[in-house]
Amino acid sequence: MTEDVDKAVTNFWQYFDFIKSQDIWVYQVFTVVFLTLLANFIARRVLNKLAIQLEKTVNVWDDALIAAARKPLEILIWVIGLSWAAEITRKVSHAVVFDIIEPARQVIVIGLITWFLVRLIHNIEQTLIAPPSHRQPMDATTVSAIGKLLRAAVIITAVLVVLQSLGYSISGVLAFGGIGGIAVGFAAKDLLANFFGGLMIYLDRPFKVGDWVRSPDKNIEGTVEHIGWRLTCIRTFDKRPLYVPNSTFANISVENPSRMLNRRIYETIGVRYDDANKVQPIIESVKSMLESHPDIDTRQTLIVNFNAFGPSSLDFFIYTFTKTTNWVEYHKIKQDILLKILKIIAEHQAEVAFPTQTVHLPDALQVNTANGLHHPDNKVALEHGD
Repeated sequence: MTEDVDKAVTNFWQYFDFIKSQDIWVYQVFTVVFLTLLANFIARRVLNKLAIQLEKTVNVWDDALIAAARKPLEILIWVIGLSWAAEITRKVSHAVVFDIIEPARQVIVIGLITWFLVRLIHNIEQTLIAPPSHRQPMDATTVSAIGKLLRAAVIITAVLVVLQSLGYSISGVLAFGGIGGIAVGFAAKDLLANFFGGLMIYLDRPFKVGDWVRSPDKNIEGTVEHIGWRLTCIRTFDKRPLYVPNSTFANISVENPSRMLNRRIYETIGVRYDDANKVQPIIESVKSMLESHPDIDTRQTLIVNFNAFGPSSLDFFIYTFTKTTNWVEYHKIKQDILLKILKIIAEHQAEVAFPTQTVHLPDALQVNTANGLHHPDNKVALEHGD
C-alpha cells in the first residue's frame, strides 16, 4: 500500500515541468509530512468531537477509552508518517543508518499499543474506585490489585513481542528465565517474600486502603494509605508515614478496628458508703436510662451491676455498646451517658465517692485548736503542720 501511495505522489509531482526528476523525493517527503500533519489534525478534531458526544452518555467506559487513546494515537500518526518519509529518503541515499527504520517502527508501535493499554487500565481503575454519583464504588484494594496484575501482564507480553520482532527466540528467553529465576529467587528471597506477602494481602484481605489497623506484636497503628507489591504505607495518627514490608504481615497478628460492629463503654462508678441504701435504685435507674438511650445497641450485652466494695466507695459498673463505630461520635455518646449517670446519682440524694481515710484517735487524746495535740500522759505536743 505504501508503494502505491509513493507512486501516486511521484506521478503527481511529475506533472510540474520545473521539478527535476532527481529532486522529486524532496517533494515526496514534503507531501508525506503535510499528510501527517493533516491526519493528526483530523484525528484530534474527531477525538474532540467524539469525546463531547460520549460525555453525554451514561456509559463511562467509552470516556476512559477516548482518554487513553488520545496521546498514543497522535504519536502513532507521527511515527507512521516520519518512518514513511525516512523510507523515501533511504531509496535515494542508500545510507546504512536507514536500515533501523523498520525494526524501530515495530518497537515504537508495540510500545504505543502497550502505553495505550496501560492508560486504559489506569482510567478504568480510577472509574471503578471513584465512579459517577449513580454508581457504587468498588473496593480500592481489589481494583488496585487487579490493575497491577493486568499492567504487569501487558508489559511482560509487550517485552516478549518486542524480543520476537527483533529476532530473539522467545522459547530461549523463557528457558533462561526459568533457570535464572531459581538463582534470582535465592538472591532476592526477601524481595520475593514481600511480593508474596503483598499477594496474600490482596487475596486474604485482612485490611484494605483506608482501614485503621494496629498490631499487638509490633508498634504499628494507623490508617492504610497504599498497598504496594513490596511495602504497605500506613499513616500513623501523628501523621507520619510508616512503611512496613509486606512479609511482616505474614508473621504478626493484625487487628482491624475499622471492621468492628460496635464500640464498647465499660466504666466503673463508685458511690459513698453512706449511700449504701441508695445503690440499688441508682443501678435500676442507670440501666433503664441505657435501655432507652437512642445511641445504645440493646441487641448487644448490657450490664449494670454492683461490683465491689472499694476502699472508699461502693462500686458498680456499666457494660454496653454504642451503635456507632465512629471515634468522635462514640466519645460524644459516652460523655452524654456519664453525665446522665451523675445526674441520676444526684437525683437519688447520693454522691460520687472520692478517696477518703478515717483516723480513729484514742479517747485520752485531746485536740487543742490553739496549741496543737496534747496527751496528758507524756505531755508531748504536736504542733499544726508537723
